[in-house]
Amino acid sequence: MDRQQQMQVLLVVSQTLSLAAAARQLGLSEPTVTRAIDALEARLNLALLKRSTRGVLLTEAGERFAADCQRILAEVQEAEASASGLHSQPRGHLTVSVPLLFGQELMPAILLDYLQQYPEVQLYVRYLDRQPNLHEEGVDVAILAGDLPDSSLFALKAGQIRRVVCASPAYLARLGTPTHPEELSRHRIIHSSADARLTEWRFQVEGRLRHYPLRPRLSCTSNQPAIRAACADGGLIRCMSYQVHERFQRGELVEVLQAFGLPELPVYVVYREGRRAAARVLSFVDFAVGRLREHPALR
Repeated sequence: MDRQQQMQVLLVVSQTLSLAAAARQLGLSEPTVTRAIDALEARLNLALLKRSTRGVLLTEAGERFAADCQRILAEVQEAEASASGLHSQPRGHLTVSVPLLFGQELMPAILLDYLQQYPEVQLYVRYLDRQPNLHEEGVDVAILAGDLPDSSLFALKAGQIRRVVCASPAYLARLGTPTHPEELSRHRIIHSSADARLTEWRFQVEGRLRHYPLRPRLSCTSNQPAIRAACADGGLIRCMSYQVHERFQRGELVEVLQAFGLPELPVYVVYREGRRAAARVLSFVDFAVGRLREHPALR
């Protein structure tokens, strides 16, 4: 068994934490799997596994080596795909990460139209309200807002968004429209921890960044129920502009305190390999960027 096969064996063992399960998954005998691990440990002069009657666990060195194996084997697979021509025609599995409400509000038509145009691509979409590590989590393309977390990523700007404070017309008619952040203390506040962990909102006041602590009447762990509560005349909410773009258009919500808003945030479509990326990656990046730049919620 060559080194690449041994690395594949260790990777499957690290995922199953069982020599027997790894053997079944690989179509090998359990002694063959054991010999492959033993050969790796002997060559590296390191213990990669801790064995017990209940299965196996990776040592610290084993965890690091398994992560390296995953990266190296993925690079080998990409190199083979490139050599066999898979980079010339979009096909295969593509993993895309998007923020939850961004994906729900802006992406459905883009995803479906892309699949219609490229029928040999299979999309796996992860809805994450955090910035994923593309290298470690196996994400091919991600849509991110704000500063990029990793300078090694390739990025194309697709638009910009901003934080907005808004409420329903009926709420504002009943309690009045705030004209300064100081007036927030007299209003019902709906807070979403998905927007910010701290119960405070920040504004630009007379050229300075000011923090205004809040006493929310309603706190939610996600933006969706908070936005629905605001539409039901529950109070003021702060969220990202794209999350309420359609509700603004329909007149369900009205923006307030625009004069004190924070600077806009760029929206990027990011990926890892640049122009060396697989055709499925480049085709999706070009397709998504073009469509997002046309969307009024990102202008």
